Amino acid sequence: MIRDGHLLAMRRDGILVVPAAFLGETAVVKGLGGTITLLRDNGYNEDEILTWLFTADDTLPGTPIDALRGDRGREVKRRAQAMGF
Repeated sequence: MIRDGHLLAMRRDGILVVPAAFLGETAVVKGLGGTITLLRDNGYNEDEILTWLFTADDTLPGTPIDALRGDRGREVKRRAQAMGF
């Protein structure tokens, strides 16, 4: 999933790790893969995407990853699309 671009990982002490917030009880958080693809298509690199997903946004409220976990993916994708313009 990381290689295919549906999931992001980062290196921590030389080990590739996936943030726990990206995972639900049985699968990857719904809408995360599409949001990652959308941001990549808009020119964002992996570090910028990770930063955006975990940065608080008062208008959501919370972070984009919290909104995705809370089944508010449509609003997150709208914001990601708007960032490309």
